[in-house]
Amino acid sequence: MIEFKSLRTVARATCGKTHAGVAAFETDLGPLEVTAYAEGVFRLRFGPASGADYGLLAPAPAPIPMAVEAAEATVRLRAGDLTLELAQDPLNFTLSRAGRVLMRSATDGHFVRRFRLPPFGRTGDGWLVSIDLRSGEPVYGLGEKWGPLDRRGQLVVSRNEDALGVNAEISYKNVPFAWSPEGWGLLVHTPATVTHGVGYAPWSHRSYVLEVEDAVMDLFLISANTPAAILERFRALTGAAPEVPRWSLGVWISRAYYKTAEEAMEVAREIRTRRIPCDVFTLDGRAWLAVDTRFGFEWDASRYPDPKAFTSALKAMGFRICAWEYPLVSVKNPLFDELAAKGWLLKNQNGQAYRYQWDMSPFGAVLTPLPESGIVDFTHPDAEAWFAASHEKLFVSGIDVMKTDFGEQVPDDAVAHNGDSGRRLHNVYPLLYNRCTYRATRERFGQDGLVWGRSGWTGSQTCPIQWGGDPQTDWEGLAASIRGGLSWGLSGVPYYAHDIGGFYAGPPDPELYVRWIQAGVLASHTRIHGIGPREPWYFGDEAERISRQWLEFRYRLLPYLEETVAAAATTGLPVMRAMALAFPDDRAAWAFDGQYMLGPDLLAAPVVRPGGRVSVYLPRGRWYDFESGEEFAGGCVHDLTVPLDRAALFARDGAVVPLGPVVQHTGELAGREAIEEERAFGKGKR
Repeated sequence: MIEFKSLRTVARATCGKTHAGVAAFETDLGPLEVTAYAEGVFRLRFGPASGADYGLLAPAPAPIPMAVEAAEATVRLRAGDLTLELAQDPLNFTLSRAGRVLMRSATDGHFVRRFRLPPFGRTGDGWLVSIDLRSGEPVYGLGEKWGPLDRRGQLVVSRNEDALGVNAEISYKNVPFAWSPEGWGLLVHTPATVTHGVGYAPWSHRSYVLEVEDAVMDLFLISANTPAAILERFRALTGAAPEVPRWSLGVWISRAYYKTAEEAMEVAREIRTRRIPCDVFTLDGRAWLAVDTRFGFEWDASRYPDPKAFTSALKAMGFRICAWEYPLVSVKNPLFDELAAKGWLLKNQNGQAYRYQWDMSPFGAVLTPLPESGIVDFTHPDAEAWFAASHEKLFVSGIDVMKTDFGEQVPDDAVAHNGDSGRRLHNVYPLLYNRCTYRATRERFGQDGLVWGRSGWTGSQTCPIQWGGDPQTDWEGLAASIRGGLSWGLSGVPYYAHDIGGFYAGPPDPELYVRWIQAGVLASHTRIHGIGPREPWYFGDEAERISRQWLEFRYRLLPYLEETVAAAATTGLPVMRAMALAFPDDRAAWAFDGQYMLGPDLLAAPVVRPGGRVSVYLPRGRWYDFESGEEFAGGCVHDLTVPLDRAALFARDGAVVPLGPVVQHTGELAGREAIEEERAFGKGKR
């Protein structure tokens, strides 16, 4: 038996008033409200509304008309072809569509009682829900995770952490949203930590158990015919991802970090001299800030006496400039006392500004010790407005976009202006932070506004884009980074990038570097980054030549990628589509979670081991090698050895892929035809 603290089972629900698609119940553990929230969506909310609402949901639609049929033992709620049945002793549910059961409470029984796991229960910290899983039924989603995409058998914790890599369950971006190809999805609407035992054998291999650490358990049950339709309904619930500007789809280059302005300028010039295509040049934290006093929207005057002259020189070379930030203010910066006096920092239990102390033990000699810092309180309207407005002087100095790093540092014992504890604020804090900066960039740059964020929560798709943090520099770091991006896409977020070359543990060897370049080019967004040099010329002549060839190909793909981005904004489909999402009717494809569809027509299987070996499953139909045009049969696995200058990239039969010209940056496309050729495959050929 699961040992949850002070667990009490919800036994019965008595139906009270119903109106306009909403039914109110009284249970032995408090109120329950059931709403036919939208087409294909029921909402179950246990407990009275409490705590701050962080705008995780899009504006609610008008409730769907709902018929309520109450009997002594059951209540049936019908909305369209969807039926939610609530049965008693203990309270349990069955969700059906057109007579077919989609979801139901866990059927895991016990010798002496009907349910071994409570269908609905109260714990000392919140709520528990148990849901049935069929044998072999996969479950996807739950944010950015690095292991197998199918969560079945995993214990997953929806809590944002500075993961310090991609090697464990903890991650920077979490969303308590999951779905199954059987036609159901669920979203826990909460800022609090949610633990998911997804067929986790120590609890129950046949059940999905959720523990929600919130006073309210607000659960959305989603029904749709396809995974794509489930993601579209999640998008309707939580907000759409806007289209991102063309220049963001170009190449971003940075390292941790350029030590001087002269070193940064030398690298920028070398990028152009060696004709390495690049749109965005990034200054990481130590590259432009004085660590002791960061972050106060101030260039390090000792290295950048004239920031505008520096940025103007970069812009003259065709670069946009990204600058690093985080939502903490050093106690050594005069801003700390000023913000503390105004009440614009998170507080401790005594009502004083919380002084966050960094644990530097995981970093070793890699990073400079960080100063004790205050944490900006984005629940305070004046603090949020100040943080957004303060970006203006950076934009005036020549910065185009912010790298919104960190955000996972809110301690459980902090106190926010809105009355929430740090524990409840912790997960949603990165969303508030990124929303604030995203709004500042949109107000300044219009459609060109965006952020480059590390952490996120439900709704993060509305303030793009995110990248995966800090992978280890080895083949497994590359493979996990790809899975992290696919996992984020399966969680309803269209855009993602990873650190090409790996972030820590030494420079990559030339072979690994080239393969990571190829994987980065065949992703939603493309950034070269890591500790120490990551620019192509540091890895030898052959690696530089091949990398240049692939980065040029990235720019040729821009017309195709822009079409895919436009679709993402209207459907919620990610740019990188895992096989279970792209081919829900081809179960054999689902196991291949290192390959994916890039948009609707291209299948990529990045090489993630030395020697160029890769096993590719091509779904049913005919496929064509993108470069050679060679035909491959679908419905089977192909074991390939891919030369270093090639990638396993295939086009589906009938595809017509628009390609643009090779340019050094998107600014060179002004006044030119965006499409230079259309490459057709199989039935697409004329």
